[in-house]
Amino acid sequence: MEKRTLLTAFRDYLDSMNSADVADFLDGFDWDLQLRQLDPETIPVVRQLQSITAGPGDSLLEMLSQQAHGLHWGRTYGSADFGEHFLRNYGWMELFGSRGHFASGDMAGGFLLLGPDIDYPDHHHIAEEIYVPLTDGSLWSRDRGAFASRNAGEVIHHPSGINHAMKTTDRPLVALYLWRGGPLAEKPKFEGTHHE
Repeated sequence: MEKRTLLTAFRDYLDSMNSADVADFLDGFDWDLQLRQLDPETIPVVRQLQSITAGPGDSLLEMLSQQAHGLHWGRTYGSADFGEHFLRNYGWMELFGSRGHFASGDMAGGFLLLGPDIDYPDHHHIAEEIYVPLTDGSLWSRDRGAFASRNAGEVIHHPSGINHAMKTTDRPLVALYLWRGGPLAEKPKFEGTHHE
């Protein structure tokens, strides 16, 4: 029941944004999703949720923090990809999708977590995606452009195949994501090298 409540809060948050980009992305999506039985799986970055104070109106972030240890968290990479520091400070939880708590073959959605001082290098993938940071102060680059600070509630749209990267400073990042139009479990392709 808790996971269904989180899914409802996720949808309500998106509906409350009054964003044309988000509305277009979700157009025709069927939210009547079947619950999967996934065992809880926690990873080190989940501890970062304890250091984030949800402000007034941040009910989605607060609900995620409360339910975090009962959810199935994952990582796409191993320590050989970007090192142990990255691995301890990176992860995601797919709320719905091909691997999520709710089954969908049309779209994936969930949460990305990055700890402080993390560089998520330039990458791209077939799928189109939307990110909405739920915390302030993360830095985002698109199409190899300069990094720009993005605040909570901003819609960040990455069309299919476009390069993008993220960085955190002294604060962790929690971001909602939506992913469609490509393999829902595709591993991104990276540009250049990452140095820890």
